Amino acid sequence: MRILFLAALAGTSMLAATPAFAQDRAPFTGPRVEVVAGGDRVQGGGDHDDGILYGVGAGYDFALSNTIRAGIEIEATDSTQKECVSGAIRAGDRLCAKAGRDLYAGARIGALVGPKTMVYAKAGYSNARFSASYDANAATGSYKDSGNVDGVRLGLGLEHMLGEKAYVKGEYRYTNYEAGGERHQLLAGVGLRF
Repeated sequence: MRILFLAALAGTSMLAATPAFAQDRAPFTGPRVEVVAGGDRVQGGGDHDDGILYGVGAGYDFALSNTIRAGIEIEATDSTQKECVSGAIRAGDRLCAKAGRDLYAGARIGALVGPKTMVYAKAGYSNARFSASYDANAATGSYKDSGNVDGVRLGLGLEHMLGEKAYVKGEYRYTNYEAGGERHQLLAGVGLRF
């Protein structure tokens, strides 16, 4: 799966380096970059905790017809999600779990619902890092561990052009990770097309 992510990254980088298209190109096509932020809910083992996600993305979209668009995209985000409990194993201890960086590569397909608005659905691969720490007490010290998990992401969104290049978007996405973890995210983004 890392090969898929690297291939999408290389393809998007090459496309972003191409010269600007003519003014009359189809809307919602070509290379794009964006920043995103929003709510992040991580669930696992019957429990959940919320945080804020933030990151950057890039992609390339092309026209399949007058109203249908398809594209590839990559994204890197991080999260403030962290949950700690005291007395997890013994009195005075502290156990914490935290979501870290999330790398995504996928594809999307969209339909124009107006000259400046597109709705889309997306699907792809996510690799997320989670970490845990345990502090037994001052006498025995603390322990830390982290690991990566693979997942499948599905999402729905709406993108609206503010002018010839700038756009805003809103998106909901669900990610199902191996070992039973899940993630729900609701975000907003601002981007530019080239």
